[in-house]
Amino acid sequence: MAVRLGFIGTGGIANHHLNNLVRMEGVRLSAFYDVDGQRAQKAASQYDGAKAFANLDEMLDSTELDGLYICVPPMAHGDAENKAIQRGIPFLVEKPLGIDGGLPADIAAKVRSKQLITSVGYHWRYNESAATAKQLLAESKPGMALGYWMGGMPMVPWWRVQTGSGGQFVEQTTHIVDLLRYLCGEVREVYAAYALQVMGEQVPGTDVPDVGTVTLKMANGMVATVSNTCLLPVGHHVGLDIYTDQGVLELRSEELREVTREGTRSRKNVANPYFVEDEAFIHALRTGDASRILSNYEDALRTHEVTIAANDSAASGKPVSIG
Repeated sequence: MAVRLGFIGTGGIANHHLNNLVRMEGVRLSAFYDVDGQRAQKAASQYDGAKAFANLDEMLDSTELDGLYICVPPMAHGDAENKAIQRGIPFLVEKPLGIDGGLPADIAAKVRSKQLITSVGYHWRYNESAATAKQLLAESKPGMALGYWMGGMPMVPWWRVQTGSGGQFVEQTTHIVDLLRYLCGEVREVYAAYALQVMGEQVPGTDVPDVGTVTLKMANGMVATVSNTCLLPVGHHVGLDIYTDQGVLELRSEELREVTREGTRSRKNVANPYFVEDEAFIHALRTGDASRILSNYEDALRTHEVTIAANDSAASGKPVSIG
């Protein structure tokens, strides 16, 4: 029997998933909802038997669905997740989980009570480089890490507004924070400094900081800094460097570079991490086995808590402890 899927939100990130799902046998794209009804209709028209809906409740109540993809902007989270939970429909939701801490924590508690299968779009975990780095870290002692997301500003209107995106650290750099957690463990304290230097003048209406640095103390004793900027006219540097007693692990979206006494070894990522992520979710829907899902809602909440704590620290000028 085919796995029947619904999509809530049909923008750019949804298309990444759709392009993967059409390549999988036994997957049926059944229903699409978007606040922009024409966009939902356009998406549905590309798939045999799919239907577009102007009302989310109608879609969820009139279509038999095995799973949902929730691909909405940060400020729009909540309604879709709660309605999926009420109906017991498993879902994959794109990061970040929201723009504050309260709503995601409430959703996580409801997911836990229903024991619902969930996945969160932290696709960096699904790169071969992350698995290899985990193996190498098990044979070394890490001391510190440096993370980066240095580039330009996405020009969607909600991104440049704090109440729309939560800011760069919450919306974008969260991938680097999550990779740090995945490889090195939990964060216990953050101290952040942000500023708005350029983009407030270049792009009217911008109120998100365009530069920031966050210092993190890890539960295992490591220290880390994760810095970001969105003021550059070009993309520059995105990744995570981990410093150990054996050398340096440099993780980028395309490869892992291992720097040791013997020299430098590069290991290219081959698989599309979005595809691997989608395969893991579909496998869980088919079998009930969620072991291939590398980031469920409860785990992703801990990454989200770190990024929200960084925002709080930047606002207060004081360190913020985490759980």
